[in-house]
Amino acid sequence: MSFAFVSGNPALDLAGTVGSRRDESVDLLTEPADLERWVSECDELPDRVTADFAMFEFALSLREAIYRLALDRVLDRPFDPGSLEIINDTAAGPVPTITLSDAGLHMSGDLAAVLSQIARRGIAVFADPHACLKECGRTGCTRIYLDRSRGARRSWCGMEECGNRVKAAAYRARKRASTTAEGF
Repeated sequence: MSFAFVSGNPALDLAGTVGSRRDESVDLLTEPADLERWVSECDELPDRVTADFAMFEFALSLREAIYRLALDRVLDRPFDPGSLEIINDTAAGPVPTITLSDAGLHMSGDLAAVLSQIARRGIAVFADPHACLKECGRTGCTRIYLDRSRGARRSWCGMEECGNRVKAAAYRARKRASTTAEGF
């Protein structure tokens, strides 16, 4: 199982660890080790954290709060008060330590600091009136992403998975239509 970091914000990427939320949802974070691996693979977070079951459950509640707030923003409706409380309380937590060296930026901290950082990044995007949040245009994909494309014309969360699937399906439909038209 691999994680996709295509949403343009680590908070949105965390929310995207549940796929197909309206159909048969697929949760990529089923145990604390999955969360540890997701954090280590996210370029914008510390390399290593450990998660006990309580912090894992807390991370899942933050993930769901972020998703609800993102969906509220996409649908242009008021934010869910319970989700606001979760994200605001989490953002008030400790922050990761950042150091600079010739090798570049290094971030360290425990899982509480990571979740605080994620909550802060989510707040920043939800509070930005110019941020263009969209839900993926592929049927079945419910990932919400930050559209930074020119003219805000991006249609899919990521080209590698969803964009290619949509384009391949459209190509097959055109081929079927042309074959059917030639048969008459």
